[in-house]
Amino acid sequence: MNQEKIMKAKMITAIVICIAALAGLFVFVGLYMDKSQEVQKTYKAKYIESLGAASEELGTYLESGKDYDIRYNMVLSDLGSARTLVFIIDGYTDEQKAINELHYCFVKYPEQMKGKFEDVKKAIDHITENLDKGYDEVNEIVDSLDKMGN
Repeated sequence: MNQEKIMKAKMITAIVICIAALAGLFVFVGLYMDKSQEVQKTYKAKYIESLGAASEELGTYLESGKDYDIRYNMVLSDLGSARTLVFIIDGYTDEQKAINELHYCFVKYPEQMKGKFEDVKKAIDHITENLDKGYDEVNEIVDSLDKMGN
């Protein structure tokens, strides 16, 4: 009889510990998901900030027409930053492709891209304003380039 009481007590203790561990697991999973969403929001904000910086550099060049090499390199840098950030944002597959191709075009076809600054600025501004047509405009710009030229 004494052995039976000891076994019941041990089983009750094991069940209580299991329930406490399960509750703790749910709490940590919830905290992880909350933090993950918060980090994704931060990545999106930094991504938009990088695109905004690229747009600002394009606008500065379009207004003044001076310092082409410096402005071009700044735009290239800002687009590189945006390209890196967009790859760590969940659910941005099409956006990743568009920004990656735009960055590639700035790297590979600088002469052709010089004539597209106004269009690129407009497309980036639409993206930063959270308009989906901005990505369509980026795709149109990329498709309009002669990929066999420089």
